[in-house]
Amino acid sequence: MASSAKKYVYEYPRPAVTVDCVIFGFDKNQLKVLLTKRAIEPFLGKWAFPGGFIQEEETADDCALRKLQEEAGLKDIFLEQLYTFSDLARDPRGRVISIAYYALVKPETYILEAGADIEAVKWFGIAENKDLAFDHKQILNTAIERLKGKIRYQPIGFELLPEQFTLPDLHNLYETVLQRSIDRGNFRKKILSMGLLIDHSDKQKDRRARAAKIYSFDRVKYKELTESGFYFEV
Repeated sequence: MASSAKKYVYEYPRPAVTVDCVIFGFDKNQLKVLLTKRAIEPFLGKWAFPGGFIQEEETADDCALRKLQEEAGLKDIFLEQLYTFSDLARDPRGRVISIAYYALVKPETYILEAGADIEAVKWFGIAENKDLAFDHKQILNTAIERLKGKIRYQPIGFELLPEQFTLPDLHNLYETVLQRSIDRGNFRKKILSMGLLIDHSDKQKDRRARAAKIYSFDRVKYKELTESGFYFEV
């Protein structure tokens, strides 16, 4: 008996879909981004974000995690969707739509390893004006603007700073991300009023009276603020 199931064939264009991953890190008082040097055309020898084409049997999220591991050797990265880029001429290979992701990590936690079709993988300061492949400059600018917004409603220092840090370290992180000066006294007052930091100064050996105090984030309070949200304007 012939099957009554019908196969639907639509005469519509089927653009390819890729992912691109913008990975931010904070190192030596610089906001950095992870780039890979392409070993294939198009844009042979150009720097770009880790990413690639979504396979038939995987989700965009799965593809992003796969490409990070294949191209840069990165595992266990918490990614957030950034934006979908669909300009008509963004890829010389044809009609390609890209779903971009971003993440915040501590660079020292990961060992980079150039993988498939990648000549090199490296951290660059966002101020370094690299000639990026495809429309990745636009993707980077979008990710930076998202990060500027995120730092106002989520305490992102947990992902970017060492386990223990000083208030000047945290102040510098905010100035670096927001790309502007912030009044130090006002910042100190506001951040301490949130009850987010644990003071470890009493455990510092031979601490001078005017030495900067050492803090860490209160994980419980951090989780509460991340889930409930807040607005931290400086």
